[in-house]
Amino acid sequence: MTLDPKGPAYPPAQSVAATVEAHFHGVPDALVVERIVDAAFWASLRQEEGRSPKISLAYLPPAAAGHSLQLERVLPLDPATLTRLAPAVERPGIHLGVWRDGSNGDPYVWGATRSLPPHCFVLEVVEPGLLVIKQRRAEPGGKFSNVAVLEGEQVKIVDAEGALSSECPSFVTSLLGVDGPGGKDQSVLLQLALSMRAHGHGGSLLVVPHNADAWRESILWPVPYAVAPPFSKLGDLMRAAAAERSVDGTWHEAFRAAVDAIGGLTAVDGATVLSDRWEVLAFGAKIGRRAGVVAVERVVVKEPIRGLAPVVIHPLELGGTRHLSAAQFVHEQHDALALVASQDGHFTVFSCPEADGGGLVHAYRVETLLL
Repeated sequence: MTLDPKGPAYPPAQSVAATVEAHFHGVPDALVVERIVDAAFWASLRQEEGRSPKISLAYLPPAAAGHSLQLERVLPLDPATLTRLAPAVERPGIHLGVWRDGSNGDPYVWGATRSLPPHCFVLEVVEPGLLVIKQRRAEPGGKFSNVAVLEGEQVKIVDAEGALSSECPSFVTSLLGVDGPGGKDQSVLLQLALSMRAHGHGGSLLVVPHNADAWRESILWPVPYAVAPPFSKLGDLMRAAAAERSVDGTWHEAFRAAVDAIGGLTAVDGATVLSDRWEVLAFGAKIGRRAGVVAVERVVVKEPIRGLAPVVIHPLELGGTRHLSAAQFVHEQHDALALVASQDGHFTVFSCPEADGGGLVHAYRVETLLL
């Protein structure tokens, strides 16, 4: 493709439009979806002062945006407009407001807002040629639910209603926007996953039951960085009463610091071991095969993308020894969860569902949900 200042047609914008319209029950309609995606894609390939734009577009009228910044004169929704405005709205949580008057008008940019109503359509420009269509969840705060990912000519539609959500770990269903038990705990895992992915070194996080030592049998000892007593800062924060989570942001700053501290440990060679009460037990741990236990040679790989069927492969095909060792650990420790971040941005969650009578480890590829 060549970049045309007028914004030529971006074929995936048209191919995804009807599906997105159906997901959002017609607001926006397919034509507006196509216009938003097309403008955002071509804007993503431009640069302003040597920098690629990072933009978030939300489809809503000014009246639904709470206390928002509104322009005296609306602007056309085109790549040039988005590129010029990008530096002003690139910080997280700021969205350019897009709307259309009537069923025949052209969509336009009316201003910016941090406040979005539930189920609002959002499109985020992540990097050149990479767009994510998201939905504002009903509950306040937290991550948006991803609906579709467009990368160049490739389109991935997230399958939140498929068979994946019926048996996968509650952490994965929470990423899909499916309600499940332990919502607060799942939000902690989400933040840990995002922190692991952000440092770019790759890493493994093993989440084990707090009241059992069986996990030690699947680790090679001595562990170079065993933690005694367990580092409990994150757990202490999560056990704090709602009233203690001060409105001035102190609790949230401490929470973010604790999450990033643990995320940083996963960059060290070896696995970080965390209890399900968010206490760090060890890091830099080497996973070993327990005596008498067979080596894992097959895993069921699933990705929550429409049209992708589960496949059974050798765990080394997922990314190397880090994935193989995580699969082996979960194979031996059925109550554990293993999160593996790759340096290339892939992210895999390993579990051993009780529903799988064959005892196969399941590997869930979820990087599409973390964008």
